[in-house]
Parts: sequence; structure tokens; C-alpha cells
Amino acid sequence: MVKKLALIGYGGMADWHCTGIKNNVPEIDIIGAYDVRPEAMEKVINDGLHAYSSMEELLDDPKIDLVIIATPNDVHKDISIAALRAGKNVVCEKPVTMNAAELEEIIVARNESGKLFSIHHNRRWDRDFLTLRKMFDEDIIGAPYYIESRVQGSRRSMHGWRGYAANGGGMVLDWGSHLIDQLLVLIDSPVISVDAHVFKVFSDNADDNFKAFLQFESGVSALIDVATNCFELQPRWHVSCQDGTAIIHDWSCNGEIKELISSEAMEWEDEIVYTAAGPTRMMAPRPEYTVGTKPLPEVKVGDYGFSNSPYFDNIVNVLDGKAELQVTAEQALRSMKLVDLIFKCGKQGHGEACRI
Repeated sequence: MVKKLALIGYGGMADWHCTGIKNNVPEIDIIGAYDVRPEAMEKVINDGLHAYSSMEELLDDPKIDLVIIATPNDVHKDISIAALRAGKNVVCEKPVTMNAAELEEIIVARNESGKLFSIHHNRRWDRDFLTLRKMFDEDIIGAPYYIESRVQGSRRSMHGWRGYAANGGGMVLDWGSHLIDQLLVLIDSPVISVDAHVFKVFSDNADDNFKAFLQFESGVSALIDVATNCFELQPRWHVSCQDGTAIIHDWSCNGEIKELISSEAMEWEDEIVYTAAGPTRMMAPRPEYTVGTKPLPEVKVGDYGFSNSPYFDNIVNVLDGKAELQVTAEQALRSMKLVDLIFKCGKQGHGEACRI
């Protein structure tokens, strides 16, 4: 059965949702939208959708099965609760809320309503992420112990409301919520400590750069690095495993795996080894025959980051009783608790022990 959908908020993300759903998810029919901005409502009409006169009118429409919330982050909580109480299934853009406490309020409303509530963490289907996940699942170079996840740019700008902390702008909530979610999917273990450095390099309002350090109970450590003022980009992923190193340079998955192919022990040399770094035994290069290079594993996925159909395919199947929800509020609550700690660490200047 085709699901009738309406959007609350009709900016850039709503337009992206509409294009992706119309082209890839025939089980969803987009009916209309509401936005507080007159110019956005004109676009709704020009796009051939019904322009609701208010959010209340949209939520009162019995035809609507599913609502997408694509507004600034500071109103996600109130709109989500209103939609759930109106008997609508809800997909909320990320970050789901401003903090963990707000999400806990939504979870109460979800439980009372019995309706679906999910967060649009579509980057679980990015090609680079799926490549790394396959590498871990197949134990290609042994267990990981250190992961660097980076998103960097140099434009020194945060568009529109994303530059204002009061609206939920800034890089911790924007890119940080995605990268935290990915790490929590990759590493099935509680986070036991967090530290963070949060910067305002060119912005006098919201954070525009941050680094977060996570330690998992399993022994894995991770660095999340989001920068909008970086003029020499580092790899998207750099992963150290027991038997090798994997690098994914960019969104197109250019990269490689360096693996150990000989277990020959590297003994101390009697004589000092001279390298470009000076005299050193410990950091002298390995013999070439002990290390091999191979390509990253191949994964089947839509164009990176622009294929939201796997996410919405799951939503449709859940509503039809054919699948379990893949992105849950409980998963997002773990992420938001970490977001809260990142902000706290950034302000107080030191890390926190935790169990999340």
C-alpha cells in the first residue's frame, strides 16, 4: 500500500528528500508540505504539492501516513511530539534534537502513540562507510584498534541557520551526529571515555571545527575530526588494525589496504639503522617483502550519500510489518549523549569517563 507523505520544513533537505523519494521509492507518495517562510510555500506550490496553511492543518489531514521533519534543529522536539500525538509516523532529520534530554521526551511520546519514529541517518549507506564495515565484518586485516574519521573542508562558512547555535547549528551537531552514529554502528561496545576540543575559528556564534576522542570498552579508540578551515585535506578514514592499515582518501573510496604478509619478526639490529629521521632502530622501515598492498573491498550501493532509498525502503517495510527499524531513537539517544559530552568537554577543557 502506498504511503502518503507530507513535509514540515521545505528547504534544501526537503527538496533533496522529494527528489530522492520520487525517483527511487514508488511506495511513497508525497502529498504536500508546510513551511513558516512565504517563499518556501511558493516553492511548494510551484513543485505541484499541496501547500498546507499551518502545521496543524497538515497534522490533522487523515490522508497523511508519514511526516518528514526538515526544519532547523531547535524545533525538532516540539514538532516531533506534536506529529506523534497526532497519530503520524515520523522521520526526523538529524541531529534529532539539541540534546539527549529532548530526545527522551520524544521517546515518551513515541511510546504513548505507538507510531514509528526514526532519524534520517542516511550516511549508514555511504559507500566509504559500507566499505569499512565490510572490511571489519570479513576480518580482512584483523581487529581494528584505532580509527580516524574525518570530514574536512576549507570554505570557512556555515550556511544560513547552521551558523547559529540557538538554532542547533555548528559542526558538532551537523557532521558530528553523522560520524558518531557511524562509529557506534561499526564498534559494538560501550563508550567509556570522551574528550573533545571544540573551536570557533572564524565564527563568533556556533562551533566551526572540533575534534572528539572516544574510547570503547573493547579497547578500540577513535578520533572524529570535523574542520571547515582545513586547506590540506587528510584521509576520510585512516584505520589501524592488528595486521595492517586501511586508508580511504575520499568519498569516491580511493584508497588501499597495506597488510602484513610475512610474520617474520623484526629483531633489533646490532648496528644503528640510519634513516631520513636520523639514527633509529624502532622506526626503521620493514623489508618490502613483508608487506603487501591490496584494494579496498567492493560494496554495492547507490551514489554515495545521495541514495536515500535504502533508508526509506526500510521505513516502508517497517510500516508494512515486513522489517525491523534500522535507525531507532534508542540508537540516536546514545549519539546525543555523546554530543552532550563533547560540548561539556569542550567547555571544561578535559575529558569525561562514561558508559554509553
